[in-house]
Amino acid sequence: MSEAGPASSSAAPSFAEADLSNCERERIHLPGSIQPHGALLVVREPDHVVVQASANAGAILGLPAVLGRKLRDLGGDLAPAILPLTLEPLDGVPVPLRVRAGAAAAEFDALLHRTPGGGLVVELEPAQPQPDIAQRVDAALQAFLSCYALRQLCEEAARVFRDVSGHDRVMVYRFAEEGHGEVFAEQRRPDLEPYLGNRYPASDVPQVARRLYERNRLRVVADADYVPVPLEPRLNPLTGAELDMSLCMLRSVSPMHVQYLKNMGVAGTLVCSVMVGGRLWGLVACHHDTPRRPPFAVRAACDLLAEALGTRIAALESFVQAQAELSVRRLEQRLVEAISREGDWRAALVDSPATLLQPLGATGAALFFEGTVQTVGEVPGTSALRELGAWLETRPREPVFATQSVREVAPALAAITPVAAGVLAVPISASPGEYLVWFRPEVQRTLVWGGDPNKPMEVSGGERILTPRRSFAKWHQLVEGCSEAWSPKDLATARLICDSVSDVVIQFRSVRLLIAEDQLAQVRRQVAASEQPVLICDARGAIGLANEAFDRLLPALRGARPRRIDDLAPFFANPAEVRRRLHDLVENRQSWSGEVRLADDEASGRPMLVRADPVFSTPDRILGFVVLFNDLAERKAADAARKRFQDVIAESHRTRAGWLDRHADLVFQAILASLVENAQLAALEIAEGVDVSRMPAMLESVRASVARTTEMLEMLARQLGTAKPPNWDDG
Repeated sequence: MSEAGPASSSAAPSFAEADLSNCERERIHLPGSIQPHGALLVVREPDHVVVQASANAGAILGLPAVLGRKLRDLGGDLAPAILPLTLEPLDGVPVPLRVRAGAAAAEFDALLHRTPGGGLVVELEPAQPQPDIAQRVDAALQAFLSCYALRQLCEEAARVFRDVSGHDRVMVYRFAEEGHGEVFAEQRRPDLEPYLGNRYPASDVPQVARRLYERNRLRVVADADYVPVPLEPRLNPLTGAELDMSLCMLRSVSPMHVQYLKNMGVAGTLVCSVMVGGRLWGLVACHHDTPRRPPFAVRAACDLLAEALGTRIAALESFVQAQAELSVRRLEQRLVEAISREGDWRAALVDSPATLLQPLGATGAALFFEGTVQTVGEVPGTSALRELGAWLETRPREPVFATQSVREVAPALAAITPVAAGVLAVPISASPGEYLVWFRPEVQRTLVWGGDPNKPMEVSGGERILTPRRSFAKWHQLVEGCSEAWSPKDLATARLICDSVSDVVIQFRSVRLLIAEDQLAQVRRQVAASEQPVLICDARGAIGLANEAFDRLLPALRGARPRRIDDLAPFFANPAEVRRRLHDLVENRQSWSGEVRLADDEASGRPMLVRADPVFSTPDRILGFVVLFNDLAERKAADAARKRFQDVIAESHRTRAGWLDRHADLVFQAILASLVENAQLAALEIAEGVDVSRMPAMLESVRASVARTTEMLEMLARQLGTAKPPNWDDG
């Protein structure tokens, strides 16, 4: 069990009073004791009098007492070495220095810092020979720089730290997003059991402990069997509270952590925090089977190397992210070019699977846009995709949604697990139902845990005290229904692609808007110039466009054009029927085509043909209605003229043909038949090809021409003596 840091809860257990049920809140930054391989002094400022000290301080310094004495009275060069440094803030990383102190002016390695509540903390450890490791540190840094893959870097780090620290085992321990940890790289004494690849539950290193690791980057347990040395007095006289020892190298560690180490068979440890981008990425844990107190130079070297390791990891992650960003920029350029070249961008997104899938390590993707679904790679069926899209709409809107087990968060979608156990979705616009979604298939795998993750604690004896587990035997867990986890890099890349596609969507819609506005302007001009009366209404029946021909159609508007389509009913001779038809059009989406009569001064009314139709963008979405009017007055007049023409021609033919049958030879009869046939053909052509407004006059001219030619035919027959006047009587 790892150590925990400061907790805010007033109910947090005091140091050494916690078990595994509440160790997350243990106040181990307030232990009130130290490890016995050094001494601790709390010095009041500005008179530099020791007001609190570890109980072993006098013995370590060879002095009968230290409390109440000034630094200059503690021998050696302790005061001259420390006092110049007191002008500095000293509230961050403790400052190391080599001093002489005590009755024998012995050498000590010292650490100096100020506590949050005031007071100067001086930690003293008997000096050790400092190995010359500068060349090894330089070689290690060069080795880090030569690594271009994360695992290679971590394996090199494990080797370097074991070489520098001399511990039996060094593990690079990486934290996962889910909270658990994994031994990502390892170097060990050959006879030790390997831990490489083992996972450990989040409870082994609680969040509160991780926060402390972020503040105090290096921790040493010299001997797991140590007996803590108390501070005297227990409370800091400067604050009246327990001394905050968060930055103290000698600070006692939680008894729970000590027990955890003993259960693992570890006697001495050195642990370095690996910080990447301001977050605790992992730990370099150095374990030894026997007590081990690393020299200050070794600690400093390990601290430096841990910082360098974090920086290199950040560089590698940034390189990977930069490559992803470059890929996204290229994708965005393709989409923009597609809009310019083809008027759309969707094909450019899905035509190149690698461009869309590779940056996220996905095996399939789907684009939900404007009611359509386009896919690339291995994806669920269309109906399942639509179910997924509908489910995404039920969730609170967030920049990125990701899960490695869709059946856990949406049991109704469990059927897609083989192809899409992992789902990552980003909204690409503010419109509902528009997403870009990536998929990863189910990966059945066996996880190896360093002990049963379901039993991270045990009951100690009959006291019912929860303690760290004693068994670290490998425990295998079969994981089903999950994909590979989406990494923070994957989420960041998805956000980048989302931002690019969102920009392209806005550009695409802006281009369409400009085109639509231009087309709308053209259509408005064309409709306005049309001689046919036209009304265009929105989906609610409000009139949006009516041309001048419509205004001329209704001279009784009295300067007020109708606002809604159902306002037209009073202008017709049968308003109730028209109102019913318009209601069915707007409310029931029923087309209407029929003849009506405008209410005018004539009793019969002016005949009109109305054609009204709904306009749909999709089967379930209506845009509005188009209503066309055709004035039937001229058509009616033309039909009447055509009928009169036919009647006159028929009557004339009957009269003249009867006379010629009796008084003329067959030649004249044939001529008359040809004249009538020619007139009828002419009338047919006129009816088909002439404007109806001109048709009556044209038919009348044909009729007059037939009458005249018929009369001329009769005259000719008389002149040639082949016929008698029609009033002659043969009998």
